[in-house]
Amino acid sequence: MGGETAPLLPMLTTMPSQLLAWFAAHGRDLPWRHTRDPYQILVAEIMLQQTQVDRVLPKYHAFLATFPSVTALAEAATGEVIRHWAGLGYNRRAVNLQRTARVIVAQHQGAFPREVAALRQLPGLGPYTAGAVACFAFEQDVVFLDTNMRRVLQRTHNGPAVATTAAGDRQLLEVSAALLPVGQGWAWNQALIELGALVCRASSPACPRCPLRAECRAHAAWRNDDETLLAAMGAAPAVPLRRAAEERASYRSSERFVGSNRWYRGRLIDLLRAQPPQQPVLLSMLGPQLRENFGPADMAWLQQLATGLARDGLLVLAGEWVRLP
Repeated sequence: MGGETAPLLPMLTTMPSQLLAWFAAHGRDLPWRHTRDPYQILVAEIMLQQTQVDRVLPKYHAFLATFPSVTALAEAATGEVIRHWAGLGYNRRAVNLQRTARVIVAQHQGAFPREVAALRQLPGLGPYTAGAVACFAFEQDVVFLDTNMRRVLQRTHNGPAVATTAAGDRQLLEVSAALLPVGQGWAWNQALIELGALVCRASSPACPRCPLRAECRAHAAWRNDDETLLAAMGAAPAVPLRRAAEERASYRSSERFVGSNRWYRGRLIDLLRAQPPQQPVLLSMLGPQLRENFGPADMAWLQQLATGLARDGLLVLAGEWVRLP
């Protein structure tokens, strides 16, 4: 790349005031928005990774009731942490969350680092999560990107969403930093997330309800496409072709997940959750519950599946016996 950087995208200077006003009026009342406890915020952020808010809400309260502090989580049996993660998927997140808690207790005397660079040194904390903790717990004016934030900034400043690249993310972070009102990092980042979740969705974006639509480059491009399509067809289709294609792609993605290796990994952990704590069970006993028409020829596949889960710290494997940690 030769050290070249892409030019800064043209910024919508009215965006901060419009977005913050919209968030003040329409932002959801979520429990993690009422705390500045870094532990509670970290739990929420890890749970919210690739999981809908409605699924997270009851699990968030239940998890904190069981593990009310970073010390309680660090001292818990890993198997119990995995059990209480049931229903959230991506079980590896539970193990990584506990690893982070154990480092905070062992190396930081139970106190979270405040700076992004120090937070990044914790296991499992990438740029987004470290930035979110620094901002939402310590109210620092830092910028970061998740899927929703990236989509909003791409669409408003660059037009219809393009493939994610490192250079593109650097551009968007520069734009966000330039637009962020001083002293309002918490509200700015929450508002970007909220707009992406409720209005500027990946499929079926609700442009008529968007406070930024007047200047949004994606909205302008889509409106032009619609006008061109209407002129060519003489009438509006029942479902806009672009939206229909997005919905079909989303459906195909969910179809591919069922029966995938990740799906079976989650199913195997679910079966182990049903076992008494610390009670091992034979893999051959779980096979028929895991896969229809399971037979001796499938044992090598099941052993490989269990080996991968053991490597990730999600189960204990001893020969043909398995249990939660």
